[in-house]
Amino acid sequence: MNRFYEVQNLPKNASAPRGAQTLSSDHMHPRAAGPRRPSERGPNRPADPAPPRPPPPPPPPPPFLRPRSPGRALPGRAARTRHARAKISEDSVLETTEGRFWRHRIQNFFAKPKGSTQFKNPVAFHVGGGDLARRLGNAGPRGSHRPPAPGCAAGHSPQALSSVRRDTHRGPQAHERLLPEPPVRRPRVRMRAPVGGLLAALAMLFGMAVAFAPKPRITWEHREVHLENFHEPGIFNYSVLLLSEDKTTLYVGAREAVFALSAHNISVKQHEAYWRVSEDKKAKCAEKGKSRQTECLNYIRVLQPLSAHALYVCGTNAFQPSCDHLNLTSFKFLGRSEDGKGRCPFDPAQSYTSVMVDGELYSGTSYNFLGSEPIISRNSSHSPLRTEYAIPWLNEPSFVFADVMRERPDGVDGGDDRVYFFFTEVSVEYEFVFKLMVPRVARVCKGDQGGLRTLQKKWTSFLKARLICSRPDSNLVFNVLQDVFVLRAQGLKEPVIYGVFTPQLNNVGLSAVCAYNLSTAEAVFSQGKYMQSTTVEQSHTKWVRYNGAVPTPRPGACINREARAANFSSSLSLPDKTLQFVKDHPLMDSSVTPIDNRPRLIRSDVNYTQIVVDRTQALDGTLYDVMFVGTDRGTLHKAVSLENEAHIIEETQLFQDSEPVQTLLLNSEQGGRFVYAGSSSGVVQAPVAFCEKHATCKDCVLARDPYCTWNRATEACVALQPTDSPSRDLIQQMSGDTSACPDETKSFRQHFFKHGGTAELKCSQKSNLARVVWTFQNNALEPKGPKYSLVGRKNLLIFNLSEGDSGVYQCLSEERVRNRTALQVVAKHVLEVRVLPRTPAASTLPAARAEGDRTLLRVSTEPTPGPPAQTPAPPPPSPAPTGVSCRPKTVINTVPQVHSEKTMYLKSSDNRLLMFLFLLFFVLCLCLVSYNCYKGYLPSQCLKFRSAVLLGKKQPTADFSEFEQSVKETLVEQGSFSQQNGGQPRPALDTGYETEQDTMASRVPTDREDSQRLDDLPARDRPFDVKCELKYADSDADVDAD
Repeated sequence: MNRFYEVQNLPKNASAPRGAQTLSSDHMHPRAAGPRRPSERGPNRPADPAPPRPPPPPPPPPPFLRPRSPGRALPGRAARTRHARAKISEDSVLETTEGRFWRHRIQNFFAKPKGSTQFKNPVAFHVGGGDLARRLGNAGPRGSHRPPAPGCAAGHSPQALSSVRRDTHRGPQAHERLLPEPPVRRPRVRMRAPVGGLLAALAMLFGMAVAFAPKPRITWEHREVHLENFHEPGIFNYSVLLLSEDKTTLYVGAREAVFALSAHNISVKQHEAYWRVSEDKKAKCAEKGKSRQTECLNYIRVLQPLSAHALYVCGTNAFQPSCDHLNLTSFKFLGRSEDGKGRCPFDPAQSYTSVMVDGELYSGTSYNFLGSEPIISRNSSHSPLRTEYAIPWLNEPSFVFADVMRERPDGVDGGDDRVYFFFTEVSVEYEFVFKLMVPRVARVCKGDQGGLRTLQKKWTSFLKARLICSRPDSNLVFNVLQDVFVLRAQGLKEPVIYGVFTPQLNNVGLSAVCAYNLSTAEAVFSQGKYMQSTTVEQSHTKWVRYNGAVPTPRPGACINREARAANFSSSLSLPDKTLQFVKDHPLMDSSVTPIDNRPRLIRSDVNYTQIVVDRTQALDGTLYDVMFVGTDRGTLHKAVSLENEAHIIEETQLFQDSEPVQTLLLNSEQGGRFVYAGSSSGVVQAPVAFCEKHATCKDCVLARDPYCTWNRATEACVALQPTDSPSRDLIQQMSGDTSACPDETKSFRQHFFKHGGTAELKCSQKSNLARVVWTFQNNALEPKGPKYSLVGRKNLLIFNLSEGDSGVYQCLSEERVRNRTALQVVAKHVLEVRVLPRTPAASTLPAARAEGDRTLLRVSTEPTPGPPAQTPAPPPPSPAPTGVSCRPKTVINTVPQVHSEKTMYLKSSDNRLLMFLFLLFFVLCLCLVSYNCYKGYLPSQCLKFRSAVLLGKKQPTADFSEFEQSVKETLVEQGSFSQQNGGQPRPALDTGYETEQDTMASRVPTDREDSQRLDDLPARDRPFDVKCELKYADSDADVDAD
């Protein structure tokens, strides 16, 4: 890739290398840089005593730098390779290894001059070109010195290219330059391709975030907390939420419907209005290749307050966007059917944003059916405006948010209100192997009326700048904007802008939240440098900083008191020079940096989608910004910044299914603070805090929730009211100090188990930041080995119970907060193992059903027949652990009751079921053997035995004399038939295939006669049903053929 470098004068005390071509900043003409002539020496410098020796002849240049004869042609690939290598700088020529080659290529991708010899850190990768190249190409540690690269002035690092512009001449003069000594070689990592190395480096950098990403302290499942839900059958995509001005009604825009819900309980539906698509429009939409069931519907995308009695509603309307007015009194559409082109997207999947300012709709969306023309427009009856259709203005943007920033009444410059748009677009100032996304913030003035001749009906105040959200110390960069929230609260001098970001190569699920002051963005637009596009080598366009003179009035500025004093009362009176400058320079060179130059929150293994922020006051009067962030898994994270660290208070599962949170809305009224979340399936209402879920004082304090405080009088964790003041009855320590909490007494649970069984002792520990410690008789247990095991990192399993396992078990929660360790008792268990006597009464002990078909055998504490069981005495007093106050006779046993049902069942003496199954199996086997004997389905030995038994029985002899005559006649007929065919007469045989009538009409020979007669026949005349020497059934054909 080609790079364009800004022109800059070399320092007076720096000399360019011999033979280098430099550019004059005055005339932009090349001039040869060489040793000074005598007339150029200083006045006090003596003349050289003798001319220096001529330098040694330069070494021959590499083969690919040698001048090529005009008539010599190269093959296609070789020509391209040679042409690409000729563009490499001299230091890349010397470093011919793959690692050095790609290192300089990556420098060209990332680095951009900033009017000096230093690289400018790109927004997409905050580490900068040289820093990233140092990591990818082993350029050495930060600050390490390397010899100056060829073609650079002395004192310049090899990563910072000099202001000398490379000439494009490829003739012999370009190679008549002295090559310095090669730089010192260092071990380096060889890279096969820039993309592979870059992806590996980014994966390594993103993986570093896992180490410091905070975890939610408590995770609330959907069934554990009380949440209000709203869902209308057959309606989906609840993606637009709007709160009424009096904070009592919540308006929900869904697919083909608008609902009015109670803001205090969204399950109460007040009104509903449906806006469906006609069948004709659905048919036309389907003819355009869209889905009739999913896309050719009316998705509500704009829901803005128009007046106190009407809402302005726009929908996709089967790819024919339309807008209408909704009467809040009757809650019906007025049927105006305004054209929604430029106000609402065509496709429900396209990005959009809108804001209503003084009855005029400002929107950012696509302007055509294909979505290829993005637009930021103002829909007004007297002065509609829009952006210029050019890539420098908007380059494939994804709109996120829009809001109006009112001018302060006491403003010194008397400026105008501004409307801010936040979006992510493809970068035009950086080049990369793929489309590099950059987060942007754009600003337009509310009083803009367009230009008189230039920029007619176009914005004359449109400017945009980069948003930086990165962590420089860990080289983490987040360049995709997901959502924005503007915080306005009492006590704030200016609005604070909160943004949710994710990396473009987000293969590890990283997300970050950055906060910006509005004054920082205003300073970039009012005082920052502009960028301009420059054509390099007549084919490529580069964006560089503009260092020339800026027209007056300042391009892109709102009309203020200074402009009015210069007779510029509106944008229509601005000079064409200013308007043309705005048209060509919409991009600012300066970037908007976050507060403290770092993110407020970074989280791994999750993608943040939405954010709302509430400012609340703690018990000590400190103000905290509480962030409610929605995720793509349907959860809500509540986080707060505490002394340069982020603390995620809790995580709440809003939806039963893990569906993304599409929109968030905050109701910060003191009467009831709620967070509303919309998704594809419905709307959920959640309170800002679940204070009642914290059962103990230490748990309430360790939560570090500014909404909650512990009340000594009621011994409960309650919500902090605005009228509450610091007192002895309320305890809240945002530092997590639990020393003020009173001593707690924990009651124990007593369990009885059978000898040799298994017990599970439960510990209801909710904190994800705490470590569970089990103790037995005040001695810490190691849950390893064959005796103990942890289940779910909390519950304790004890195997092969014996009398020595009887005693007191405690579950302790150890949580570390700011170099402090808070220890509290979570559960106590007293375990007693009994040896049961082997009596018939033992089988009648009560049993408790467990999971599946397993049975938990437990000794009952009630009196049973037989020897009475003695009630165990209370455990002996034992000292409580440090920092935990317990009753001396009470010991915590944290292991829940778990019995090994399989083991207990095998030891049972009741085998009646087993005997029944054995007898049933035996009877079935006898039946099966009898049936096989009857049918003859037995082995050959068994069949011989069966035939011997059956043949051994005497049978009465039958008199078949009456049938002898008929048998003889049959034999005579068969013999005559064979003689007619030229063969010998054959006796008639009983083959077993005669019918019953034939058998009755003839004499049936005895078995002895049949066997004797068959033995006398030749082999070819024997039937198939007798034992013979035939191997195959079709062997007769072969014999007959003979």
